[in-house]
Amino acid sequence: MTQDDPTDEISDIEDRIERLAEIAERCRKYILASKIAIGAGTALLLITILGLFGTGQTAALGSIALVLGGIVSLGSNISTLRQTDEAIGAAEARRAALIGTIDLRLVADAPLKLV
Repeated sequence: MTQDDPTDEISDIEDRIERLAEIAERCRKYILASKIAIGAGTALLLITILGLFGTGQTAALGSIALVLGGIVSLGSNISTLRQTDEAIGAAEARRAALIGTIDLRLVADAPLKLV
């Protein structure tokens, strides 16, 4: 292979896209967990405010912490997911551009091997 051969760079870009896809999937899982935490914290806070099940001030403070922590985690992971999606798009565009520069030939044009 020559230095102008883009296949190594294409391979590196594909590896990067795979790593970014794993990061994006992890962010999606954290986003789901954050939404569950917000919902659970809200439900616990309502139960505490209404005085059901005899919960006390500790439960109220815990539910507020759960809601706030969920909101912070949700915002952070949404931001990271957006940045990761943009990076994936840029890498895919670069890969497509590199593939476009390769002189591809049809398999029918390949020379026949002698048996």
